Amino acid sequence: MISIDNLRHVNAEPARIARDRYRQGAIEPTAGIAPGFTQANMIVLPRDWAFDFLLYAQRNPKACPVLDVSDPGSHATLLAPGADLRKDLPLYRIWRDGKLAEETADATAAWAEHPDLVSFLIGCSFTFETPMVEAGIEIRHITDKTNVPMYLTSTPCRPAGRLHGNMVVSMRPIPASRVADAATISGRFPAVHGSPVHVGAPSEIGIKDLAKPEFGDPVRIEPGEVPVFWACGVTPQAAVMASGVPFAITHAPGHMFITDIPDSAYHA
Repeated sequence: MISIDNLRHVNAEPARIARDRYRQGAIEPTAGIAPGFTQANMIVLPRDWAFDFLLYAQRNPKACPVLDVSDPGSHATLLAPGADLRKDLPLYRIWRDGKLAEETADATAAWAEHPDLVSFLIGCSFTFETPMVEAGIEIRHITDKTNVPMYLTSTPCRPAGRLHGNMVVSMRPIPASRVADAATISGRFPAVHGSPVHVGAPSEIGIKDLAKPEFGDPVRIEPGEVPVFWACGVTPQAAVMASGVPFAITHAPGHMFITDIPDSAYHA
């Protein structure tokens, strides 16, 4: 259980420095930033839609592992005391009637449109990348300084209330000899997507072309490497689109909220 008392013993200066840079206007994908600190996806919805999403997340925990839920109208989180969820991510998306209306580095104005917004912070697979790198497994998008590739699959999520949609996955090329290691390491972090949902054969989950991700950037796949897919916290954005949600604020894919929580807190 995460508590304020536990946070007092953590030197979260790297996470705070990163958030301050984003509050000042820096924009960048957050993979590899403040290594060792948990990153989170975000979706913010009016209170009228919050229960539907909470149920959606409960029914689809692999894709939507909830780390924190704010009170209605709050832009604070226990995961980073003093942070402002309206300003401390590098890039936001504003959704209207299920369509992307705007990307912005500061969501304060959009936030003010609804006084009862509820924020959901959702586990991110970036959390287990640091231990994978420490184990000698290259993370290609970090090496190449690009955004992680993310794909909309043909795998349906279990619907809840007014929400429905398909799972989004992130992909990392892994040497065939290290796939089992990558699965074992990520499997120790069930609160942040855990083990892969699919290995190889992208067409089996509806992915037609690895060079054309729906979100993020394509990455090199070298000879002897296998595409490995993890459930992704962009899945809620797919539900926003599929369900025509009237209003939502999310992170831009790959541009996460960096918490003060060490990755080790989510190690099973």
